[in-house]
Amino acid sequence: MCGIVGYIGNRNAIPILIDGLKRLEYRGYDSAGLAFFNDDKITLTKSKGQIKELERKISDTWRSKVGIAHTRWATHGEPSEVNAHPHTDCSDKIFVCHNGIIENYKALKEVLIRRGHKFKSETDTEVLAHLIEENLRYKPELAIAKSLKLIKGTYGIVVFFSDYPDRIIAARNSSPLVIGMGDNENFIVSDASAILGRTKNVVYMNDGEMAVLTKDNAKLFSYRGGSASSVNILKRAEKLDFNVQDIQKSGYPHFMLKEIFEQPESLTNSLRGRLIKKEGNVKLGGLENIKERLKSIDRLIITGCGTAYLAGSIGKLMIEELSGIPCEVGLASELRYLPNVDYRQNLAMVAISQSGETADTLAALRRFKEKNILTLGIVNVVGSTVARETDAGVYNHVGPEIGVASTKAFTSQVIILAILAIFLGRERGFLSAGKAKKIIVEIEKLPMLIKRVFGKKNKIKLIAKKYKNYNNFLYIGRKYNFPTALEGALKLKEVSYIHAEGCGAGEMKHGPIAMIDENFPIIAIAPEDSVYDKMASNMEEIKARRGKIIAITTEGNKKIKHIADDWLYIPKTL
Repeated sequence: MCGIVGYIGNRNAIPILIDGLKRLEYRGYDSAGLAFFNDDKITLTKSKGQIKELERKISDTWRSKVGIAHTRWATHGEPSEVNAHPHTDCSDKIFVCHNGIIENYKALKEVLIRRGHKFKSETDTEVLAHLIEENLRYKPELAIAKSLKLIKGTYGIVVFFSDYPDRIIAARNSSPLVIGMGDNENFIVSDASAILGRTKNVVYMNDGEMAVLTKDNAKLFSYRGGSASSVNILKRAEKLDFNVQDIQKSGYPHFMLKEIFEQPESLTNSLRGRLIKKEGNVKLGGLENIKERLKSIDRLIITGCGTAYLAGSIGKLMIEELSGIPCEVGLASELRYLPNVDYRQNLAMVAISQSGETADTLAALRRFKEKNILTLGIVNVVGSTVARETDAGVYNHVGPEIGVASTKAFTSQVIILAILAIFLGRERGFLSAGKAKKIIVEIEKLPMLIKRVFGKKNKIKLIAKKYKNYNNFLYIGRKYNFPTALEGALKLKEVSYIHAEGCGAGEMKHGPIAMIDENFPIIAIAPEDSVYDKMASNMEEIKARRGKIIAITTEGNKKIKHIADDWLYIPKTL
């Protein structure tokens, strides 16, 4: 959840750093800080709370052409000014900002304390500053590389030395860093949204790479295995495909609501140029080169984390139904550790990640790549690590998703999985052109149908007000709507901090029904589909326990009024 911004150039760094931090506020944080070179010394300023508290400490007279800044979400040590980044060594000559977790920091800290180092904070990050201090007999890049050899865990770091104010050094392992290249200035950030409007030219760093930024240059090096070979950064440069307007609230009170209402447009962008209605087929340009290999696979594994995993759970059902390929879906955080995966050569895997930088998803992906398994990606961020490391893939094209709780990326992931299911079904001769055409016709209608749902926003708001003081919710669904129920529960707890669970409706009688009473509302996802009668039976069970039911059902369903306490209608589709 943390954010990093670094700048070196000819402009005043301080407003650039503060503006960058503000653009990363959506990620959540509890403290902030910055360090910059000013009057032949480095000034370090930190604050607990919001960035505006940090701004109050900044003098209008301060000027600097180089600096680093950070927003912190507490993991090791409580939210406080002392625990805020950047962190320093004993002599206050080394300044470190860090995203990630240093798993072996306690053991390293004990050794450093025995060697006489004095620690100021409770964080794992401060260990890095003291390790680098231990290696200061070497030039800065080598001192950092030697220190990182001792680290176990994940990190995206930027380091600034008072004795070398002409450079910022960054290194990455499983935590994203992006270099922004401008005219006589360079940036290093954890998220490209921090530099929108300042440069369009970016390089996404890979794991095991170190970047040395000066105002005139940016160089990449491999710091693992004793290698110091540089990488031609210009060959890796990419153009950002979104602009400043994409990260503005545009009159909405917060980003999540904006992105909910962007879904008609975001789905249209995900579908653009991909549906061939006349032929009952789809075109996925990113898969053209591996089309023949996909025809021969007899098993597919989908992986992701959180919302991406739940989108994959819906995708599994669609792929099996429309292509006949046996499909599994696994949490990346578990799949990366499973000891007995059958790595047959006719297996393929699909990694789903909005950012393309999800650490567990990358670890699972790399495990499959080591076995020469065909890997596909469904990714929103062009040039991200998943996009680069998979054999082929499909981009979402939904623009930046600023709200931490995914909305438009989720619906895009689901629809791309539907298109993938059609693609596989048609290529393998499992799905007829006629049936595919019917599905494509309905897919094309989705942006319009979503707009119709937005017309019910006032009723949705009334239901929210009615139930806002309840402390527990259960979401239930069957078939395609079982994963949707899990996603709904995830959203409720993530956004409102209300306890919520998702459950397959058929499992109610196997335990969950025992929890139901008048204080435990249920959201039943019950469109009039092939399992509606079963859902109606499940709702009757809940009603017998005096549970309050909020039903989401198909327009025109009058029967729901006899079962549910409240209901929301959605347009009919497949």
